[in-house]
Amino acid sequence: GASGAGKTTLMDVIAGLKNTGKIGGEMLVNGHEIDLPVFRRYMGYVEQRDLHMELTTVGEALKFAAHCRLPSSMSCVEKDEIVDAVADLIELTPIMHKKVGNNENGLSVEQRKRLTIGVEMVALPSILFLDEPTSGLDSRSARIVMRAIRNVAAAGRTVVCTIHQPSEEIFGMFDNCLLLQRGDFFIDFSY
Repeated sequence: GASGAGKTTLMDVIAGLKNTGKIGGEMLVNGHEIDLPVFRRYMGYVEQRDLHMELTTVGEALKFAAHCRLPSSMSCVEKDEIVDAVADLIELTPIMHKKVGNNENGLSVEQRKRLTIGVEMVALPSILFLDEPTSGLDSRSARIVMRAIRNVAAAGRTVVCTIHQPSEEIFGMFDNCLLLQRGDFFIDFSY
């Protein structure tokens, strides 16, 4: 959808993160009404902006997130195995020892975006929401990020993603599309 069509608002409502304004109707998952506090424990949400500590490495950022977000009943070894599996899944393994850095030196915008996705993935969400993950990326970088997202979906996770002005190639990476325009009109394209 175009800017202002309500992509982020719709996704925030579906994810149970919007609690202002007028929200009505039923929210069902697999035909059952959802309990939002329970639902939030099983979902991950990747925002458009990427916030990471400059002095950490990719591996440190993923391990820190895993050790903070996974249950204390899991051993450190189990958590580290999850970190390694997520790094492989979203193609971060080759840069695990690279410092996040800042815009002038450090990770590229695309690598930073994949790290942000990884930080959510180490919590093992059943469903992953991504708000415009290709925003600010060139076409090559957008393809790399979308390939990582496809890997997540292929691994059995449900992925809900907003996207703005996708290329034909990226458009074709989606299994189902809901096109939005400003107002209340939408077209459902199920492949």
